[in-house]
Amino acid sequence: MVLEAAVASVATGVLKPVLEKLAALLTNEYKRFKGVRKEIKSVTHELAAMEAFLVRMSEDEDPNEQDKVWMNEVRELSYDLEDAIDDFMQSIGNKDEKPDGFIEKIKSSLGKLGKMKARRRIGREIQDLKKHIIEVGERNERYKSRETFSNTKNATVDPRALSIFEHASKLVGIDGPKAEIIKLLNEGASTDNQLKLISIVGTGGMGKTTLANQVYEDLNKKFKCRAFLSVARNPDMINIMRIIHSKVSGRRFSDTEAGSIQQVIININSFLASKRYFVVIDDIWNVRTWDVIKSAFPMPSSGSIIITTTRKNDVAESCRSSFGGSIYAIRPLNTVCSRQLFNRRVFGSKEDRPSHLEGISCQMLEKCAGLPLAIIAISGLLANKERTDDIWNEVKDSIGRALERNHVIEVMINILSHSYFDLPPHLKTCLLYLGIFPEDSVIEKMTLICKWIAEGFIHKEGRCTTYDFGEMCVNELVNRSLIQVLHTGLFGEVKSFRVHDIILDFIISKSIEENFVTLIGVPNITIGTQFKLRRLSLQLGNQGNSIIPAHMVLSHVRSLNVFVQSFEIPSLDEFRRLRVLDFKGCKKLENHHLTNIGRLLQMRCLILSETSITELPEEIGHLCFLEMLDITDTKVRKLPAAISNLGKLVRLFMPKFVKIPDGIAKMQALETLGCVTVFGQTFNLLQELGQLKNLRQLFLRFDNPYDTHIRIEKVCMEAIASSLQHLSSQNLRSLLINGDGERSMQSSPLSLQSLEVHASLVPQFPNLLGSLVNLQRLCLNLKGVGQDDINIFRALPALVHLILGSTVNGYPKYCRRLTEDRTVRISGDVGFPCLRNFCYDAFRYPLHLMFEVGSMPKLDRLTMGFLFLIYDFDMEDGVFDFGIENLPKLMTLKCKIAVRLGDSDLIFEQAKAAAERTARAHPNNPTLSCHIINI
Repeated sequence: MVLEAAVASVATGVLKPVLEKLAALLTNEYKRFKGVRKEIKSVTHELAAMEAFLVRMSEDEDPNEQDKVWMNEVRELSYDLEDAIDDFMQSIGNKDEKPDGFIEKIKSSLGKLGKMKARRRIGREIQDLKKHIIEVGERNERYKSRETFSNTKNATVDPRALSIFEHASKLVGIDGPKAEIIKLLNEGASTDNQLKLISIVGTGGMGKTTLANQVYEDLNKKFKCRAFLSVARNPDMINIMRIIHSKVSGRRFSDTEAGSIQQVIININSFLASKRYFVVIDDIWNVRTWDVIKSAFPMPSSGSIIITTTRKNDVAESCRSSFGGSIYAIRPLNTVCSRQLFNRRVFGSKEDRPSHLEGISCQMLEKCAGLPLAIIAISGLLANKERTDDIWNEVKDSIGRALERNHVIEVMINILSHSYFDLPPHLKTCLLYLGIFPEDSVIEKMTLICKWIAEGFIHKEGRCTTYDFGEMCVNELVNRSLIQVLHTGLFGEVKSFRVHDIILDFIISKSIEENFVTLIGVPNITIGTQFKLRRLSLQLGNQGNSIIPAHMVLSHVRSLNVFVQSFEIPSLDEFRRLRVLDFKGCKKLENHHLTNIGRLLQMRCLILSETSITELPEEIGHLCFLEMLDITDTKVRKLPAAISNLGKLVRLFMPKFVKIPDGIAKMQALETLGCVTVFGQTFNLLQELGQLKNLRQLFLRFDNPYDTHIRIEKVCMEAIASSLQHLSSQNLRSLLINGDGERSMQSSPLSLQSLEVHASLVPQFPNLLGSLVNLQRLCLNLKGVGQDDINIFRALPALVHLILGSTVNGYPKYCRRLTEDRTVRISGDVGFPCLRNFCYDAFRYPLHLMFEVGSMPKLDRLTMGFLFLIYDFDMEDGVFDFGIENLPKLMTLKCKIAVRLGDSDLIFEQAKAAAERTARAHPNNPTLSCHIINI
């Protein structure tokens, strides 16, 4: 898909938006600028030609130094020109108000004088920039024609890409190394009572983390105290030690002491003094870091295990010597495993593999030398190519020379470089923007897409919204194996992901080269001074004395992202051209730091979540371009009245119990709103919700924090029900209800595509569900599922995801085997025509669902919940016999096994074995995963 909108990009800077704004200056609205109209037209023509040439140049993987200098100069010019235009439009944008009195007339006169000066200034700046543009162009060879190609398409997440990370042990040949490590841990176990340590060492991208995680998944259930965490290159040591304390003790992070690091170490030592534990410390970069971490673990510690991973041999040796452990040097994949990884990613199955590509595939794998990241990168690239000899040979030849180098890092970087240059311009930009995040960050998809939108990297395309297109971009990056999915939602959608260290190194290198992102606080990265800063990422340590260098010019920064809790917060006056401001998690941010927030008139995305603020200033209403505001997990309990002035706000995220002022009906751009605590709002506000014609997603809570009188509660319920009825005929697509709010749905919201009802055990949801003909995703908590309920669900023609559940606490812990037959049968009659994902978390024993032949013809993912008790336990009575053999498309089976604490080891292992027998009996041999839930 080629974007025609005026998007910003790493290749062309903001030339497209500048051309759009210059065109606006030539319209009738600005016809008074007769003196500069000719200059504007000339600049426009010159910039349009440059923009087209830059796009072609961006496809060149090895431009010469002269071209690089020219491209950088043009991009920087585009930013300066847009800043000038924005300043000018801002200075004349306010409507003249009718003066009343002498003082007001003077102010009006001064205002008009200011606008005249602004017009003269923009004229001078246009002329100066035109001269600069011509000078830059004359120093370089003029607009050569270069051939290039790009292949972009709408995408949903390729399940093959997800499976690489979900089932890494099957795909990257990790079973052998895992067995070797477990053998090392078991050696001398009968006589040696000391702590066992193994340090896994190897180059980045070799699979150290995956290997450690596989061992952890196999063994961690044997330990009550366990933890898996990544340290990364520049760790906040107090934070790291608190995480260790939180995980091994089972306490909330907020309940661990935040005092000195010595005190946290003492607390961990005291807690683990007489306990067995299993801890994985991933990605240790230096010996100093390990020296701090190791002091938290007591010796001797009978039967405890520590696994560390590192890229550096001296760190591995320090880990080994600390506890008399072992070093495991991870090896490249062998030929068989390399071929398996490559084939499954590119072809999916043996049957789909064309024989004429066998030779080319082998040649590529030889050059990848068993490096998992290299194989994943190149296979991710080829998965999006046509399966023809010409195209595959073109890829092979283009990477051949690079791969013949001996250095491991150079091999991967060159493969990544080729994958990068195969991306269309907007995806290049979206990928490089990931360089703002620190190593090992959990990147939330929603937040990232909002930042992309605010920066102007993506725009509305066709029928899909801008956000929808952003989701396509994330999915495409997943498909190309450039990001790794960490968490998915109830319905399988990507929620968060991370960037592999090697890919992040590549991204940072490219970002610095293009002056796209400036990083502060990252070791071994030199801060350049030759360019104005455009995007700033603060990744400082917790020293408190590290601040933004004084020589830096901040007035041109468009994006400020803070990933540190302790630093000197600069005045917002210095960032007057900000479009993105992210203070998430910055505990030092207080109300007074937002004093001048109203002056950031270009602001599009403002993230203040997990900070210490208690209120928003009224001047936030001046942010006329603001599109996204996130104040979740703050102590804000009331929004200012000026919030209703944010006419372009698209997404508003709030903590629960926030009171919203009347006037929200003026915010007609709102598409996503949450969460709204219904019983804390006025009757007028609840009615106004129904007037938000563009609202697509709504999150409602039905808590009663204010001890509202039952009569008032009834009035609120009637008001929200009326609003939902109005919204149902508009654009509402997704509704999430938390609490006892099912009564609010008194009519059928026909437009709904997604409905979730949580924290409320409903006896039986209203029959209005049967009329939701557009519903694709449904999640309900029910007290029980009967045949009538199944009949309603199966009649929904568009339903793809069905999640039925209840909390374990909803049932007596002494629940015994049912003596009467209460089996609910899902028959093979016409029904569930589109269902692909079914989750039933009832935790009843024995299971009372039975799938009959033809019952769910397209179902490929099934999740079931079970409750087992030690005195009512017999794995031979067919408890897992619920007819999955009648699900012809089933590929994934997930079992959640709920047991009482103390019974877990015996019951879980036997239940898992029984589930494995059931899965093996299915013709598709579906992938099985079993998870234990203690009650």
